[in-house]
Order: sequence, then structure tokens, then C-alpha cells
Amino acid sequence: MTDLPSSPPVPSPVPLPAGPSRLPVELSRLPVEPLRLAVVQARAVPGQVAENSRRAAAGALRAARRDARLVVLPELHLCGYDLPGVTAAAVAADESGWVVDDRLAPVVEVAVDRDVTVLVGAAVRHPDGRLTNSLLVVDATGVRVGYDKQHLWHDERALFTPGRTGGPVPGRAGGPAPGRAGGALVAVDGWQVAPAICYDMSFPEHARAAALAGAHAYLCASAFAAGAEHRAAIYLAARALENTCYTAFVNPVGGPPDRPCRGGTALWAPDGRRVAAVPGTGAALLRCDLDPADLVRVRAFLRMLAELPPEPGPGGRWGMRDGQAGYSARALMP
Repeated sequence: MTDLPSSPPVPSPVPLPAGPSRLPVELSRLPVEPLRLAVVQARAVPGQVAENSRRAAAGALRAARRDARLVVLPELHLCGYDLPGVTAAAVAADESGWVVDDRLAPVVEVAVDRDVTVLVGAAVRHPDGRLTNSLLVVDATGVRVGYDKQHLWHDERALFTPGRTGGPVPGRAGGPAPGRAGGALVAVDGWQVAPAICYDMSFPEHARAAALAGAHAYLCASAFAAGAEHRAAIYLAARALENTCYTAFVNPVGGPPDRPCRGGTALWAPDGRRVAAVPGTGAALLRCDLDPADLVRVRAFLRMLAELPPEPGPGGRWGMRDGQAGYSARALMP
């Protein structure tokens, strides 16, 4: 696995004079310290949850040894993006969204021993029978469902139930108080990161609602088929610029012969510029230091979030429901 270094800092734009702010409180909270993010361009074995868990653990350990605090793996990594086999390779969640599965022990061990948070894709079976395309949050507290994909790709609709909005996922270091898992934002060291999955990025309202809920980074675990990666690059540069937040595309390599993936993993800064990318099509680990100073500098110059017209949508003035940080593509639409 190739280990690529951290990206250089974003140059400071020329700030405009500060004006009156209509920011909701969620946007006024910025992290204090940089966050080292690692994204893993990984290869999964279809249907082999235990083996894919070991591969995720190996990537997370490599990242943690290089001081990463948050590690993200691709969509459906634990079962592999091979749709005919995902049902048999699902993990089970309880009514509160917690997952207890011995096959995930290697990832849990790394998270606990190295005090790192890992986001990894999985098919999840819920007590009510729903099967969701989800991102699991693995940290010192255990394994829980962090986010269920809200916008399902064409052939996924026959298998999965679209995700539901919800409250913040409990995190460490000053994050929200523990509560029901399955919400939106994940707190890591003062940063609020918004998990997203693949096709979600195609809907601008999805990332916008996350940003208005307080997200500092929008992280898309994906499985874009070979030849389609250019779309992700366009989408996530736009999502970063529109919402003045970091964005990440985490794509796998390999997969079934009729639908292979060729990586393209990359990260974008809050001004929409690409700051780091995996240059090849093999397994790789990409590190990037997310700097709160970049958020401050860019948002002083690009004020789209602060200058939105105060028109209510069904979720409330800022696209939020009852002050919760749930988000969806429909949250801001009339």
C-alpha cells in the first residue's frame, strides 16, 4: 500500500471586511486545532467481511502510526461492492444503531489501542428488517451506524432502504453527548465531519444542509466505477467551494469483473482546489492535515453560508429539523 504524505496548506485569500452575520450557532463553531485525516484507497474481497475487516484494520493502523486521527474507507468496504452478495455479508445493528460482530474485532482493536476514529462502509441489517448502505463509526466506544446512504444508485434501490435524517453521532473530545446512533455529523477532536456515500454527492442540497448543520468536512465514501471518476472530481470541487468546507472522495480499487473500480481518491480545500490525490490505481493511503485557519480565511472571503436568504424550508430556517444536525437533499427544498 502506497503511503502519500500530507498536503501543503491552502494559501490565504485576501479577506474582505467583516460584515453583519446571520450565521446560525452551528456555523459559528470552528475547530481549534488541525485534524490529520487519512483516506484509504482499498481493495475488498466480495462477501468476506472478516478479511475486509483485517484489511481495514491494517490501513487504519498504518494511518494511526502516522498520527491520523480520522480514517475513512470506501463504500461497502466490509462486504465489497458486489451487489448480488451484499445481503449475505451484512452486519446486524440493534435498535440504537450499535453493532456487535466478532468479525470487526481487528478494526475495533486498532481504534481502541491507537485512539483513532474509523469510518468504514458496510451493509447493515436493522431490527425492523431494513437493509441500508451505511458507514460505520468505529472508535473506543465500539461500533455504531454513523450514516445510512440517502440517495441510492439505480440498481441499489432493489436492495437497500434509503437513509433517514437524525441527530449528531456521539464523538470524543467535546463532541455531542451520547445518544441514538444513526445521525449525521461525527465529532472528532472538535471537528464536525459529515459522512456521505457516493451518489449523495450528486445532490448539492445534501452537502449544503450538512454545512449549515455545522460540518467542516464532507467525506464521501464511494464506489465509482472505472471511467466515472471525473464526475466525482467535478462534484466534490463544487461541494467544497459552494459550502467552504473540505471534501474527500474515497474510492476503492478492484471489484467484480463487470464493474471494476480504479481509485481516483482525492481531497479538496474549502476554496474548491484539489490539495491531494492518489496518483495511481493501486491500494494507497492518503494523508491530509485539515486546518481550521483555512476555514476562517476562506469563509471571510466567500460568504455564501452567511448570506443565504433566510427563507424557511420544511426543515426550518437553516434546513435543520428541531435544531438537529440531520441532513438530506430535501432539507432545504420547499
